[in-house]
Amino acid sequence: MPRRAQVGYLELLRTNIAYRRLWYGAVASDLGDWFSTIAVYLLIEQLTGSPFALGLVFVTKMLPFALASPLAGLVADRVSRRGLMIVADIVRALFALGLLLVREPGHVWLLYALSALQMIAAAFFIPARSAAIPNIVSDDEILTANALSASTWSALLAIGAALGGFVTAVIGIRGVFILDGLTYLVSAFFIYRTVIPQRTQKAAGGSLVRTAVLDVVSGWQYMRNRPRVGRMALTKAFWSLGGGGLVYMLALLGPILAPAAPAMGIGWLYALRGVGTGIGPIVARAYIPDRRVWPVMMGIGIAVTGVLYQLVALMPWTWWVLVPVVIAHTTSGANWVTSTVLLQERTEDSFRGRVFATEWLLLTLADTASILAASILLERGVIDLRQGFALFAGVQIVCGVLWLATVVRKEAGS
Repeated sequence: MPRRAQVGYLELLRTNIAYRRLWYGAVASDLGDWFSTIAVYLLIEQLTGSPFALGLVFVTKMLPFALASPLAGLVADRVSRRGLMIVADIVRALFALGLLLVREPGHVWLLYALSALQMIAAAFFIPARSAAIPNIVSDDEILTANALSASTWSALLAIGAALGGFVTAVIGIRGVFILDGLTYLVSAFFIYRTVIPQRTQKAAGGSLVRTAVLDVVSGWQYMRNRPRVGRMALTKAFWSLGGGGLVYMLALLGPILAPAAPAMGIGWLYALRGVGTGIGPIVARAYIPDRRVWPVMMGIGIAVTGVLYQLVALMPWTWWVLVPVVIAHTTSGANWVTSTVLLQERTEDSFRGRVFATEWLLLTLADTASILAASILLERGVIDLRQGFALFAGVQIVCGVLWLATVVRKEAGS
């Protein structure tokens, strides 16, 4: 049976009240997050001036997320996803406000700790939100819903990063942290007003620890026994093996582009990254609707990102460097939304939270490894920034070729 035509973006927001409210909450919290991210980068630069210290900010936002993801996915399949998201938002608001206590170099450890705790809460929120979308949209809405969610995240990255330096200058770093905390509460309010139907899976008998271990193992076994699910859960991790280091190094390139206003330089680089990731899902939805070609597109997109960052390494570092950055992240945005849609469609509802948590586990582990490697090589002077872009762009190209040589062949035979 042919697939029904997908509804339009405005039609989805107008007719699906549950998705609309979930989307409103995402707009509020994601915008605050990007304001806060630029403020944190600027604060760590002011307090330490160390590439490794900046790299640790990325790591403390990812590694705790990765370690918490398996348990978070299990919880998202066992309890109300709506309630879980509300609690996670309130907890994240408290930790965001806790950053107000970071005032001097001796408090940097607290910044790392609060960032880690904030991301542990996010590890429970994000799989619950990803798993909830198929619960509130129909078959002819799911691609539009995911494309809109991804494009909104990207647009808010662009707006938040571009304005982050300006807002920080106007209301100060601590004012930005207060704003971020308030946006989480706005998100919780909209989710509270959202009805999210859900079919939960009952836990097996036995102790809590034993049940948790058995459930996590069952999620991994589910993916292993269904290779079509497992392959899609690897897509974002493949991109991140090289891409994690590349995105981290944009924060070091920003002050070089704008030495008189480093926050603005960082903000514009991340803003144009957001523009690219926003364009990608829209183009994929409009011009590449055939799901059969998506795996090939993913591999090509990973490799093309590497080629474009090779240009960043080779060209003079003027504002023209923004052009390859935009195009590079257009391909990553398309990969993100298409892999998410295929994963949602191929996974049963009762396992979807664990599968998405596992996907985020793999993604964040790949990101962490890539960023740690880049920050250590730069801190020790083994490579300079230009060589770093070339090295990790090369890793990206290799990952794209490996995807095309392995995953695409298996997809064609499944």
